[in-house]
Amino acid sequence: MKRIVIFGNSGSGKSTLAKHLSSKHKLAHLDLDTLAWQNTQPPSRKPLAESLEIIEQFMAKHNNWVIEGCYSDLIEPQLSYCNEMFFMNLPVEKCIENAKQRPWEAHKYESKESQDANLGMLIDWISQYDNRDDTFSQGAHQTLFEQFRGTKHLYKENPVLKTDPGLGR
Repeated sequence: MKRIVIFGNSGSGKSTLAKHLSSKHKLAHLDLDTLAWQNTQPPSRKPLAESLEIIEQFMAKHNNWVIEGCYSDLIEPQLSYCNEMFFMNLPVEKCIENAKQRPWEAHKYESKESQDANLGMLIDWISQYDNRDDTFSQGAHQTLFEQFRGTKHLYKENPVLKTDPGLGR
């Protein structure tokens, strides 16, 4: 069985790596962004228990999977089920560069224009990664990485984009 979690800052390449691993190993792929938020303006998080229930249903349905996101509060409960971990700990400047070049994410935004309208807020949020003390922070991610006892990888650059710069663009 192959059960992988990938986490890091927004723009670090989590989705690109998850898609690559999902395709390469025939893994079911879960992007935590698709289940963590309520459809409200401004967006607000779903109750933690509700998101965790959706993750549990996903894992029960699939023997082999990759789960990716920046939510340490959603990832931590899954650590006992996964056997491999990737911490995408890229420099903030690289994450910002990646966010600016991000293709349209149709599963998150109704149009490329609405995605681009959110870019300023996203860049501001990415830039706070090292200084935040919440579930999305570098500190929370570092704690996840340190407590995991399975196979783990720490990347300062996206290994998929390093070998195939055109991937994901």
